[in-house]
Amino acid sequence: MHIHFKRPSILPGFWPSFGFATLYLSLIVLVPLSAVFLKTATAGWSHFWGAVTSLPVLASYRLSFGASFVAAAVNAVFGFVVAWILVRYRFPGRRLVDALVDLPFALPTAVAGIALTTLYAENGWIGRLLAPWVCGWHSPGWACWWR
Repeated sequence: MHIHFKRPSILPGFWPSFGFATLYLSLIVLVPLSAVFLKTATAGWSHFWGAVTSLPVLASYRLSFGASFVAAAVNAVFGFVVAWILVRYRFPGRRLVDALVDLPFALPTAVAGIALTTLYAENGWIGRLLAPWVCGWHSPGWACWWR
């Protein structure tokens, strides 16, 4: 008679943790996301097309893609220059510059978003300096849509 014993798991409590994470993901992400898709499906294609091609939405597309293109072009030029300098030359502060280049890879996107929001919000360190200029008398009306 040969008795097989269940081998103890290396990760104790894996299945309860997995079940809780799946339930949490379902309740917080998948249920609202499915509600959005169901609501969109009941609206019809004409409503969808009207919403996607409205003037404010087209302006937001233009702004998003234009700013992304400009940021990518600037990043390509300056990234090439910084990479070239870091590889070719030895200078004081080189390791600091290298660490600053590596920082976005180590920093989660949500943390970067929170930090940038804190800096550029109307009451942030940089935002309080920019708010009078952006929302001043010489700014276009769309610049201060939140007011």
